[in-house]
Amino acid sequence: MKLTVWTYEGPPHVGAMRVATAMTGVHYVLHAPQGDTYADLLFTMIERRGQRPPVSYTTFQARDLGSDTAGLFRQTLQAAYDRFRPQALIVGASCTAELIQDDPGGLAESLGLPVPVIPLELPSYQRKENFGADETFLAICRALARPMPRSERPSCNLLGATALGFRHRDDVAEIEGLLSDMGIAVNLVAPLGASPADIARMGAAHFNVLLYPETAEATCRWAERTLGQPYTRSIPIGVGATRDFLAEVAQLSGLPVRADESRLRLPWWSRSVDSTYLTGKRVFIFGDATHALAAARIAGDEMGFQVVGLGAYNREFARPVRAAAQALGLEALITDDYLEVEAAIAALQPELILGTQMERHIGKRLGIPCAVIAAPVHVQDFPARTSPQMGFEGANVIFYTWVHPLVMGLEEHLLTMFRDDFEFSDEAGASHHGGHGAQPAPLSAPSPTEAAALPAGSPTWLAEAEAELRKVPFFVRGKARRNTEAFAALHGMAAISVETLYEAKAHYAR
Repeated sequence: MKLTVWTYEGPPHVGAMRVATAMTGVHYVLHAPQGDTYADLLFTMIERRGQRPPVSYTTFQARDLGSDTAGLFRQTLQAAYDRFRPQALIVGASCTAELIQDDPGGLAESLGLPVPVIPLELPSYQRKENFGADETFLAICRALARPMPRSERPSCNLLGATALGFRHRDDVAEIEGLLSDMGIAVNLVAPLGASPADIARMGAAHFNVLLYPETAEATCRWAERTLGQPYTRSIPIGVGATRDFLAEVAQLSGLPVRADESRLRLPWWSRSVDSTYLTGKRVFIFGDATHALAAARIAGDEMGFQVVGLGAYNREFARPVRAAAQALGLEALITDDYLEVEAAIAALQPELILGTQMERHIGKRLGIPCAVIAAPVHVQDFPARTSPQMGFEGANVIFYTWVHPLVMGLEEHLLTMFRDDFEFSDEAGASHHGGHGAQPAPLSAPSPTEAAALPAGSPTWLAEAEAELRKVPFFVRGKARRNTEAFAALHGMAAISVETLYEAKAHYAR
């Protein structure tokens, strides 16, 4: 078994928690040992929810393993029903409890509770969090939804938004507005905000809108077969994708596209001077497949960036990610090992990373700006303001989020350029404090020991050359370093001086 400090996805029962916590009138009883009881931390601290998650635990300890843990589960389930009186119960086991094989579904059935009890069988040691959410939502819909007459007005269900989702709440609001402009009613939003009674009327909609394939694709496929509801395939993240989505909705609903694009800032950006010095910036993209694929399209087609790396951590969607990477002339990185991702970023030295909170930490270590585009995320990625990723307003948010770290980096570059001036030197400190900062240690050439540790044939940077390199704008500094080192190696130079730096610049400018 491989142990790691960070992980992109938790075990499947965390995905089940995300579905249960997103809904109302549902309670999740989890057969779990002490130590697996971390739902409160996830949902109240990271997502800053106003209420505790609807999850109860058996919380058995090591000494309980020799006794009746099945009886403990029955007691916990009955107590949860008596206390919360939910419209439906979900029962399952955590990865640790799965090993003792107590069968929560069968135990729950033996109690004969007067509400639907939905058992989950999630293979904790083969699958992960998004799979758990997808399977849980499917199990709920299969248990509660039934065919019924369609609504008189064209309507749809918005499926896939969960608790702990990256901007899911705001995405739902944006898509509801776009559909309302077309005259389409939203019959149901689920799991987010839905009750079991809401799920029961799922069949009244004419079609389904698949917002996040990771958490609702299985349900959409089931509804297409069982309820006769087609579903949208276009994920409306980015201007082009939103237009594709609206065209698909128009085809399914028989209504014309009505879209207000006057709010878009991207056309202004494309005509501005700012776009010229950020066009062609090299970006590395990594996240869940839905957001990574959307980011690759936006980066290449709408922002004018150059995608130099593309990958995803959820292997269930590896095929479309590999196809998108191949179209860009790249080899997709499909992995859930953050160390592999860090090695790829370090080798490519992009000017911007688009990733998760993992890549944000990697960017800090490597000195590369990063914008977060997908879960897993941190508390700062649940802003109090409305900040969608989908629709035309989502395109505005993405434009600002991605360009901001690059533009703000120019300030750092200017301060570096004028570091030798008395007003901006490291000794001067903040002018409004009237103090003096500590002077950094001067640059020096590598010691003989350090030089010996360098790879054979690798040129050594002299202190003056390192200082001059710092004056190069941060967003091309990595490229300047690589080009200079390649130039020096080509000409058999053991050391890189200031002259070498400018000779390499002249060489590659021709």
